[in-house]
Order: sequence, then C-alpha cells, then structure tokens
Amino acid sequence: MTRRALGSLAVGLLMFGLTVVAVGLPASGQAPKRGGILNSLLTEDPPGLLIHESATVSNVWPMAPCYSNVVLFHPLKSLESVDTVIPELAERWSWQDNFRNLVFFLKKNVRWHDGQPFTSRDVKYTFDVVREAAQAPAKLRLSPRKDWYANVEAIEAPEPHTVVFRLKRPQPSFLLMLASGYSPVYPAHIPLAELRQRCVGTGPFRFKKYERGQMVELERNPDYFVPGRPYLDGIRYTIIGERGTRLAALQAGRLDAFVPLDVTKTMAESLKKSAPSLVITEVGQNGSDNVILNHKRPPFDNASVRRAISLAMDRHAFVQGVRHGGAVVGAAMMPKPFGIWGLPEQEYRGLPGYGNPAQNKAEAKRLLAAAGYGPGKPLRVEMVTRTLSIYLDVASFVVDQLHQVGVEATLKQLDTAAWFPALARREYQIGANLTAGGFDDPDAYFFENYKCGSSRNYTDYCNEQMDRLIDLQSQELDHAKRLKLVWEIQRRLDAEVARPMLSWRKEYFVQWPHVRNLVPHNSLYNYGRMQEVWLDR
Repeated sequence: MTRRALGSLAVGLLMFGLTVVAVGLPASGQAPKRGGILNSLLTEDPPGLLIHESATVSNVWPMAPCYSNVVLFHPLKSLESVDTVIPELAERWSWQDNFRNLVFFLKKNVRWHDGQPFTSRDVKYTFDVVREAAQAPAKLRLSPRKDWYANVEAIEAPEPHTVVFRLKRPQPSFLLMLASGYSPVYPAHIPLAELRQRCVGTGPFRFKKYERGQMVELERNPDYFVPGRPYLDGIRYTIIGERGTRLAALQAGRLDAFVPLDVTKTMAESLKKSAPSLVITEVGQNGSDNVILNHKRPPFDNASVRRAISLAMDRHAFVQGVRHGGAVVGAAMMPKPFGIWGLPEQEYRGLPGYGNPAQNKAEAKRLLAAAGYGPGKPLRVEMVTRTLSIYLDVASFVVDQLHQVGVEATLKQLDTAAWFPALARREYQIGANLTAGGFDDPDAYFFENYKCGSSRNYTDYCNEQMDRLIDLQSQELDHAKRLKLVWEIQRRLDAEVARPMLSWRKEYFVQWPHVRNLVPHNSLYNYGRMQEVWLDR
C-alpha cells in the first residue's frame, strides 16, 4: 500500500477521543492512590505462559497485565459490546470496503519491556502466527483461536505504525476478537520458546518471577506508554490448589481479590455472611456448563444415543442443585440479561432435554433400548473431567443423571496439563466440560466449537450446511437479520445434539473494598489488564 493510498484511507476516519489514557476517575470521584502490591490468586499453575496457546483463565489472568492489545474492552465497563471497544496500541482505526478491510494507525511511543520499539511488524507477526498463515515465521504448539481468523486473507504492515487486516468477506465482529483478552500482541523479535518461560510485552506490568506451585509475580513497568499508569507497584498471584484454603486466605485478608470462575453463588453468600464488607459482584461469565460427546467414537457416533444423553440431563435441576441458582438455562449462546444472542426460553423449551424431566428420561431409556442397551446390557462409559472443583461439580451431576437412565459412568480426572491435550486429540468418550467465550458474539463461539475441523470443536461435530449458516450470520450487517440466523443455528445445534448445554454460569467476583477500579466484565477473560486498578489503603 502506498502513502497516497494510506492517506485516502484516513479520509472519513472514525476518530475515537476516548482512549485508555483517560478512562476517568472512579465513581466516587476520589483521585487514585499510587503504590502497593495487589494480591490475587490462581487455582493452579498456568499451563504455560503463552496466552495464544491457552484456553483457560489460569493463563490469561496472570499474563494479561504483561501485554497489550491493538484494541481492548473498556476496563471500567462491565457489559462488553462494539461500543465499549477502545484503542490500546492503536491510536485509532477505520473500517473500509463495507467491513472487509480494517486499518489501524498505531501509537508511536511504545516499547517492549526489553526496550525494543513496537511496530506494525509485531502485529502482523502475532496474528500470522495465530492464524497459521503460510508465511508465518513461527508456529504455536497449539492455536486454539486459529479459527477466529479464518476470514483473514492477508495482514499488511505498509508502514511502521500502520497495519491493515484484509478480510475475505465482511465481518463486523472482527474488532471484538482483537479486543478480547485472548488477543495480546507478541514481540516479533523474541522466540516463542522464550515467551513460554517469561512474558515480554508492552503492558503495564513486567515479569518478575514465577515459582511453580507457589506464585507468579509482576512488577510495575516504569516505561509504560500510558502516562501515569499503572497505579500499582506490582501484582502477586498466589497459587492455591485447594478451594477451602483459597477461601480461608481471602477471609483472612491475605488476598485482596479473587480469581474469576471459582466462586459459586453459595460460596458468595457464605463469604458475605462471614465477612460483610467483602464486595461481591454478580455479572455474566459468558461461560457454559456442558457435556461433550465424541461424535466419532462409539457409542456416540450414534445420533440416537447422543439424543438419549441430552434427554437424560435435567437442566433446571442442575441450575438449582449444582449452581444453586447461580446460573441460567440456555442453548448454545448466553441468554439475556447477561447476553444478547441467546435463544429465548419459548424457543428452546421444546428442544431435547429442556422439557418435562420425567418424560425426557423415559424417552432416553427408550432410545437406549432401541440402540441395544438396557438392564441386562447397560451402556458403560468413561466420563472425563478436569481436576478443578467447579468441573467436578458438573461431572458428579452428569454421572448421577446418566445412572437414572441406566448408563453406568466411571469418572476419570485429568489435570490441566493433560486435559486440553486429551480433548485436542479427541482421546475421550464423554466429558463434563466448561466452555467460556472470549466475548459475547456468535463468532467467538460458533467458529471454535462447531465448525468442521476446528481444533476446539472437541466433539468433532461436523455439518457442512451448518458451516454455511455460521459463515452467513458472521457477515450479516443487519443485527435483526443476524439474530434470526443465530437463533436458527442454536435450534439446529440442539436438535442434532452437537454439545448438550446444561447452564450458563453467573460470575461472583470477590474483592475487598480497598481494591478500586477492578470491574468484573461480562466475559471472564477481559478484565485482567489491571492498568486502572489501585489500592485505597
């Protein structure tokens, strides 16, 4: 692209006056205080330090403060949408050619933690690697979000502070992908092998140390490109594997703020009784409890058996008995009021597993009998899940529900290091799973979890007609038309038992009142940057 062409691109540019430099004072109007170490938490060791190789908050939460995105979701606004996207490494951006070209004009005063200048080359490098482009100079061990970028035709860096994403077709959600906590920019001059050992970013905090099984520590970046930020001197993430010990540490004041995902509604209520001054925020989590079935391994290559499993699950009993009201029933997208794309109740009520529990279980037994299973020949399966309490809660419920229709399930627990590779290799029959999206948009869910051949489509569900519908909704610019397509996709996914959904969880984020500007978001991956957080003590 020539300089003249770049100049024409800037004509009519949508300028954003609001940037991360000036997100404003807290609601109280009190000026932020500087200094102090924020003590937060991890429930396990991060599965490596590369966010782009991960699919868990255990990685994103401690690594997000080290990096920056081209754009990000406003840190002080809990409900995310295209209207809450603000510049970070970008100064501004412009959509061109009816949402087919996205041009970013980048900040010029940014340096990596090792002092090297940040340029458009780093942006091109990062997302060429993530999408596994033919010319990519490096390769991730696993790229969970490769399919987010399947619509990218090319990434150009015509000048040091200009980068252009050229898309094959319109995709208005593409900007939200880049704003997700899953989308940091990496340095092109540092090998991925080194970044697996320590983070080197442009973010508000620098890597200090990581002691396996003990803690991850970050320190303030004195050369951060946002003037006056961050407020904190550093962040300490203590690794505590046992749930009771984590809660005790919080109640004793050894932790300032918890970690997303871990606190259920019942736990939140108990914490509030024991320590009334704790601040507990209920938001959406953009995360589902679901059952994954290996569509290519017996017996779940049989659609009738998959349907029986879905019918066996009493969703409403799960919400009340396991999540104690801290979740809502929904189909393949998070329902209102926490999401905007979910299938309305009147639409999903007639789908398998959402109606009368007794009738559903009777139909499940009939389908299993027709497939050759019954009292004299029970279906026996191995149920896998991750060795985290919140996963085990799901697995225990599923095992019980299966038992009620004559299916005998033995439970196998896998730690995080083994869990994701097992799913990626499809080395399982049936699993109790949690899935969270990088942001509330169909493109964040459908491409990863339901498209033929996607690495995170752990069930290997594949329907070419569904693929065409997913592409069609992605490029639809009219919201009302897109919503109808998204509802139709959800109805079909449930009818085909692509992945039985049990519930959509609510987040109960816990922190002490002296922690300011740590605002939980509608997606658990998107509020860990910490550049605005300060301690009022």
